[in-house]
Amino acid sequence: MSRIDPHGRPASIAELRAVAQPPEVRGRRNAEHWTASLYLRRFSPYLTWWFLKTPISANGVTGIMILVGWSTAAALLIPGVWGALLAVVLGQLQMLVDCCDGEVARWRRTSSPAGVFLDKVGHYSTEALIPLALGIRAAAYPLEFPADFLWTTLAALLALVIVLNKALNDMVHVARANAGLSKLADTHGESAPRGGLVAKLRRAARFVPFHRLYHSVELTLIVFAASLVGLVFGQPLVDRIVLSALLPLAILAVFGHFVAIMASRRVRS
Repeated sequence: MSRIDPHGRPASIAELRAVAQPPEVRGRRNAEHWTASLYLRRFSPYLTWWFLKTPISANGVTGIMILVGWSTAAALLIPGVWGALLAVVLGQLQMLVDCCDGEVARWRRTSSPAGVFLDKVGHYSTEALIPLALGIRAAAYPLEFPADFLWTTLAALLALVIVLNKALNDMVHVARANAGLSKLADTHGESAPRGGLVAKLRRAARFVPFHRLYHSVELTLIVFAASLVGLVFGQPLVDRIVLSALLPLAILAVFGHFVAIMASRRVRS
């Protein structure tokens, strides 16, 4: 790696992949979404190669990721199947660009706290805006208030719970830093409950992983599936049923997440 010019471009995709996708990145347990591990990391170096031909910084690529994420939520404001399908495509594109910002930073050796912060802003804001857009879909056009306040309020509560669930992981890092503890390794042993009922429930949750439904990718797929079902059973009925089901499941997920954290080594000195 020392012979690589961080201001130049890679000689091949293989060279770029070796620098931008080292084993410690590909092996991260929680930092990689399943789409990245399954297929996006195979394609991201080609888009990263293009970014490296431009003066766009790694933080600039993260900015593009944020805009794509916001566009994902905005696409859901297009009624019917086509808005939901566009949101699915944009959701995948957001995750692809999300792979690229880190790859650009690793090639150019420009990783920084600002980049991490912007990445958090992108994911937090996108995953809050998507439920809000779902609430507007459930209320249906044209919106009529105060009758439609029920669906927009449920959507706002869902957005709040999703953001709180994401924030719990960051709260762990803040708590450890304030306590003077070392940074957690991204391994199963660090995050797993130490035993007892919580550990058994966590293992059972692998078979019904509803707690994983609240990422932007999963949410867009759910809304798209609801739009297809709605062709048969009618809209906004299906969107309303989906929204009504997602909120209590999200509350259960955040409660389980909190209990799992408290039962793990993450908050132990």
